Amino acid sequence: MWKIAIDTGGTFTDCYGVSPMGMVHRFKVLSASVLRGTIKESKHSDRFFIEHNWPAKTDIFIGFRFRILGTNKEAKVKSIDLATSSILLAQKLHVQKDDLFEITSEEEAPVLATRILTGTSLGSIFPAMKIHIGTTKGTNAILEKSGARTGFIVTKGFRDLLVIDNQQRPDLFQLDIPDRTTYYDCVFEIEERIDASGNVITEIPKNLTERIEAFIQLGKIDSWGICLVNAYVNPIHENKVVSALEKLEQNNVSISHRLSPTIHYLKRAKTTVINAYLHPIVDSYVQNINNSILGSEIYIMKSSGGLVAAESFVAKDSLLSGPAGGVVGTSNMARMIGENRMIAFDMGGTSTDVSRYDGLFDYVDELNIGNTQIKTPAMNIHTVAAGGGSIVDFKNGQITVGPESAGASPGPACYGDGGPLTITDVNLLLGKIPLSDFKIPVQINKSREALAKFKMDIGSGHLDDQTILKGIAQIANEKMAQAIKQISIAKGYDPSDFVLCAFGGAGGLHACAIAEILDMRKIVIPYDAGILSAFGIFCAPLEKIIKRQVLKPLDEAYELLDPWFEKLDTEIHEAFRAEDIHYEGDIIAHHFIHLRLSGQSDTIQCDMLHDDEIIKVFKNRYSNRYGYYPEGSIIEVERIEVVGQIHQDVEFPKHITTESPVLTEINQTIIDHTHIPSGAKICGPAILKHDNSTAYIAHGWNGVSDKYGNVILTRSTEKTNQERIENESIHQALFTNRFSAIAEEMGNQLQRTSFSVNIKERLDFSCAILTPDARLLVNAPHIPVHLGSLGICARLMLEEVSLKPGDVIMTNHPRYGGSHLPDLTMMMGAFDEEDKLIGYLINRAHHAEIGGKLPGSMPPDAQSLSEEGVIFELFNLMKGGVLLESEIINALTTHQYPSRLPDHNIADIKAGVASLEYGKKTLQVLASKYGLKQVHHYMKGLTDLATNAIQQNAIIKSLLDSGTEYHAQEYLDDGHKIRVRIFGEGGRTIFDFEGTSEVHPANLNANLSIVYSAILYVLRLLVQEDIPLNEGFLDNVEIRIPQGSFLNPDFHEDPDKCPAVVGGNTEVSQRLVDTLIKAFGLAACSQGTMNNFLFGNDNFGYYETIAGGVGGGPGFKGRSGSHQHMTNTRITDVEELEHNYPVRLNAFSLRKDSGGDGLWPGGEGVIRDVTFLENVDMTIISQHRIIPPYGMIGGETGKVGEQVVYRKNGQIESIKGISATRMLKGERVVIKTPGGGGYLKKS
Repeated sequence: MWKIAIDTGGTFTDCYGVSPMGMVHRFKVLSASVLRGTIKESKHSDRFFIEHNWPAKTDIFIGFRFRILGTNKEAKVKSIDLATSSILLAQKLHVQKDDLFEITSEEEAPVLATRILTGTSLGSIFPAMKIHIGTTKGTNAILEKSGARTGFIVTKGFRDLLVIDNQQRPDLFQLDIPDRTTYYDCVFEIEERIDASGNVITEIPKNLTERIEAFIQLGKIDSWGICLVNAYVNPIHENKVVSALEKLEQNNVSISHRLSPTIHYLKRAKTTVINAYLHPIVDSYVQNINNSILGSEIYIMKSSGGLVAAESFVAKDSLLSGPAGGVVGTSNMARMIGENRMIAFDMGGTSTDVSRYDGLFDYVDELNIGNTQIKTPAMNIHTVAAGGGSIVDFKNGQITVGPESAGASPGPACYGDGGPLTITDVNLLLGKIPLSDFKIPVQINKSREALAKFKMDIGSGHLDDQTILKGIAQIANEKMAQAIKQISIAKGYDPSDFVLCAFGGAGGLHACAIAEILDMRKIVIPYDAGILSAFGIFCAPLEKIIKRQVLKPLDEAYELLDPWFEKLDTEIHEAFRAEDIHYEGDIIAHHFIHLRLSGQSDTIQCDMLHDDEIIKVFKNRYSNRYGYYPEGSIIEVERIEVVGQIHQDVEFPKHITTESPVLTEINQTIIDHTHIPSGAKICGPAILKHDNSTAYIAHGWNGVSDKYGNVILTRSTEKTNQERIENESIHQALFTNRFSAIAEEMGNQLQRTSFSVNIKERLDFSCAILTPDARLLVNAPHIPVHLGSLGICARLMLEEVSLKPGDVIMTNHPRYGGSHLPDLTMMMGAFDEEDKLIGYLINRAHHAEIGGKLPGSMPPDAQSLSEEGVIFELFNLMKGGVLLESEIINALTTHQYPSRLPDHNIADIKAGVASLEYGKKTLQVLASKYGLKQVHHYMKGLTDLATNAIQQNAIIKSLLDSGTEYHAQEYLDDGHKIRVRIFGEGGRTIFDFEGTSEVHPANLNANLSIVYSAILYVLRLLVQEDIPLNEGFLDNVEIRIPQGSFLNPDFHEDPDKCPAVVGGNTEVSQRLVDTLIKAFGLAACSQGTMNNFLFGNDNFGYYETIAGGVGGGPGFKGRSGSHQHMTNTRITDVEELEHNYPVRLNAFSLRKDSGGDGLWPGGEGVIRDVTFLENVDMTIISQHRIIPPYGMIGGETGKVGEQVVYRKNGQIESIKGISATRMLKGERVVIKTPGGGGYLKKS
């Protein structure tokens, strides 16, 4: 029987097949399911000669459709003589020499590939076959937005769930925020409710079927997605909706509890909608293949790396099927060469996929595809936008590689279709790709022209081409190496312990350089590098995965685990039997338990073991991942899982070999991979070419061919001497990327190692690198109100203390640039081997509890700093590398208003230190490798980029060159005024806040760091270039703030006499930005508040900020339900909220008609409706409850926010925007956030 594996990608479909005689066949066809060629003579005839490179061995083409490209000339094919390359048509056509043509059977690409492989012509019966298929059909439908018309059925109150999403905006520095893609066409709300324990609170309507039927009459729906709140714990209502749809003969139905039976409403809803959106498309694709190849067994590859029978296939499970095949292919390469640890490096045309294999696959539960997330088991594959088609550009003084791609059209410059300089052109000009490797004619002169233009753009026309080309390649290589660090170092694995498996069309071209960056000493270039994903799909096991949500403490759940696993085992065996699978082999069931600490959402997968062993393994893995284990924490079972697999007996095909391998030295420059004998040695530099891929073996690397044809490379020297690249722009791009990568990984480290939901889930933290003079250099894209203040905060601290190696200083005091007491700022110096300062590492994270009069540490009635919580003025957190833990605990627990959760504080402080330590070590490696002088030079170069960018901005130039002035004033709800005058003076931009109100009597006082943050943020908005936020933007800026104003109060040494500040950070920072944006006329006012919402009692505390409407602007409407400006934290999911806290969320939806009208209207605010299930203290700190968000140029104002309390006694109270309220069990608050202002009056 034939066994065939097919991987359908965006451009090519790869095929790996084994005939009944055991012969291996490998080839590619176009995914458009056509074969293309060129006419070799001009004539009017039904027979002519052609040129082609098709993989067909026999004439199977009778009945195919022939067409001259770009014309309507077409005819049926009668025969093609492959020996003479002549074609006979059913009618005469007039053709010209060099006309391009295509022929097609008008079937799906896998069917065409199977015809070619088996030699089966149209109308003939296919031989018996087993076909494994990986496809991008679903992924393409998402990216192209070409799925089915979908209806979304949802619990009443959550119709806008996917519009609001997690309330974050995708880009911090963006006024024109695009709407989220929701992938449904209409929403149907149902009045029903189930609580977090599975109890029915509101019954489903009895007339549901009639209501849905009436809804269907309004418009055609092809597919339905059903997702109801808490259905994961009780699906009774979802099942009733399914029954109603079945009565109405609606057959394409996706049900959330069957697709993803786990907690998290937003993720489950996205998964359900995406599956509904894709199901008709993917199902039609599979049915088309099935109908064309009757009698064959068809299996579909899943993102998890296993196969499933076509009839059981679920659309959401295929989105990474091709890349997952690459990982399975990599695991089989590990078996071939006797290694157990490999990094898969798959470089294609537009992107590069990397993943880790260390005897076991690394799995995730969630995928990011396009701009949406899907809950589905998948290989952990990290994708970076760097491929052969990545565009090389020069923007605002910076060289960039990607993320834009030239695609297939126009393609790289060498395609001759007007395309830009790309990585493919770079490799071609470096001599790493032979011209003969291209399947289409290429024009190397076009690549040279594109390079010449690029050299002129960067002002380096005098430099030789090779210098520039090597520099560009190095930028791309470091970008891809950083992706590998994300799946290795970031998870606690050292890449130097792994073998690099390089595949895809271009993986081998960059493998040696990337291995050197990561200090990896061994690379394998598979014989099937160009089609390794198809080979992996060929080898993949059949697989079933069944889960059960648990959500119980381990000590409670342990006795129940064995019977639960037995039940899941039975379900796995029944599922395989139901499919009538014809693969021999036993079902191997793997038992996994997913554990986490109570209150956290991240889980750690462990094998099911005895109780004590499970705890030991979990603690070890937790410590390895997060750096420590918080003893005394409750371990919770999030879910259990059984993965059932039937493994195939795969025999790896051997290559050209002899009984006793001949060791042959190959020193030629270009080597044909297909002709290398087993045991042959290869010395770099050399090019290794294959039909479907190319590899470059660099100097200092030696290879040997194994019996399977794979080439295994090892580094022959400790480090190859890469040529020095003498180009300032290239070096600046490299160092900017290096600095940014350090800051981003500091953020990843802090998020991973933190304990609290506020940091780990809501992402209320920021990390940055500072220059030796403590100026902000680069940051990860975190929270704007933090970022701009970190430099001034550091400088204020350093005026009082000095940092030695191993020291960490911490503050939350506003006198030293602390934003408010919950935000703890930590700083460490990085020193070289001679104790010379390289720079500083700094982070700031919001602790949801730091003491104070009320839970959540944001008392609205505080009149002094001491009432707001524990104060760390200038606190020595570490001295000489020793953490002063007892001193920290003492400070947290002995204050007048001590922290209610000191253990959480300690855990998050340790996470902050771990983040600083990572940054310090990485910065030290950078200085050791390139020298302190170089590092400091490119630090200055980066800040100079920002300085030059802002000086060239049209608005700033108008200030400096023509004396233009900008003015604005805005008011807080209580009448406190912010006034600003912006003007030029002596070549500097002046921000003068003269006329701003004096110190605020309550907690709405800001400080220098908050004002700096707001100004830096707005200057970065003006530039709109991809430059890391840094203090170079402030080089020619002077900020004048009246002493004693509420933007610059006097902070007395006695905390009881210090003004309160907790609202100054959140609320005044937003109103400052509103004022500056108004002065510059950039856009109408956004909601202008963070809508701080806190509640708690002696047992817990909870804090969130709530989204609102974004202001409209020139050419764009404001986004609805989004954070804007100085914050970008996530909202807690309804099911997670209800599971962890004594509340019920009745609604989270857009507030209709709250955005200001205008030609470009403002976005809508949101409604958050909460019922409390225990007595709590509730706090709200907000603005725009009295004064509405302004419109601009005739646009109308947005609606003010409001908050209404519904008491148990029936009373309804409207409460103030800054208030503390006692809420009793069963009482409810409805918070309505402001809408954005409109821009321009409607004509």
